[in-house]
Amino acid sequence: MSTYRIALANLPFPATPDESVALAEAAIARAGEQRAGLICFPECYVPGYRAPTRAVPPPDRAFLTRAWKAISAAAAKADITVALGTGRFVQDDVRITMLVFGRDGSISGVQDKVQLDPSEESLFVAGDERRVFQTGPLTFGFAICHEGWRYPETARWAARRGAQVVFIPHFHEAEPGSYRPTTFADPASSFHEKAILCRAAENTCWVAAVNFASDGSPTTSAIARPDGTLHSYQPYGQAGLLVADLDLGLATGLLASRCRTY
Repeated sequence: MSTYRIALANLPFPATPDESVALAEAAIARAGEQRAGLICFPECYVPGYRAPTRAVPPPDRAFLTRAWKAISAAAAKADITVALGTGRFVQDDVRITMLVFGRDGSISGVQDKVQLDPSEESLFVAGDERRVFQTGPLTFGFAICHEGWRYPETARWAARRGAQVVFIPHFHEAEPGSYRPTTFADPASSFHEKAILCRAAENTCWVAAVNFASDGSPTTSAIARPDGTLHSYQPYGQAGLLVADLDLGLATGLLASRCRTY
């Protein structure tokens, strides 16, 4: 059995861009203390997801440069791989990005969000390629928010290329009058948490979804086993780290490999 420990940063929405960095640094340090090999953050955690309900300042190149330098130092100090949800300039365009820092703090690579939600198209530009990442015995990839919920082929792409874990970083908060679940995949709630279980079962890989901590959110951070059953989840609205030991040997990718496309 090859066991690998991950941490999901189920953190509150930052009040300011600077707070997003401070909260991320603290979470990285805690994950390192708990001997996690990798910590994953929600979608655009630094400086904060640009939702209509949230007052996030316009993209700032200088801020992002400072923020990434601080996260790099935190990753190296904690000796942990960091998957940071952030914004990224590509020329004059801004992309939704997962930026991966190695255990030494160096940048291992990026995964831009390729399939944008329609609500994002006025704010961001889509990426155009996918990749998988390696840290120690773990191969992993991303299906960012909307990609993972509605486009199964995004998770399958990574699983077919050896990803034992597919992360679904996202931003999902309660809407007025929406159902507020207290147990995972409640039938009365939205479809999103059922999709986590489906992405795992249909690809025979681990799936780890990480959200912001917010009151009444229809989804929380959670981990699904390669057979599509629930491994663990963070209590709804409760800030903290969801830390879990994953048996990588269970992630055979069998069903993903039998698909003739993607």
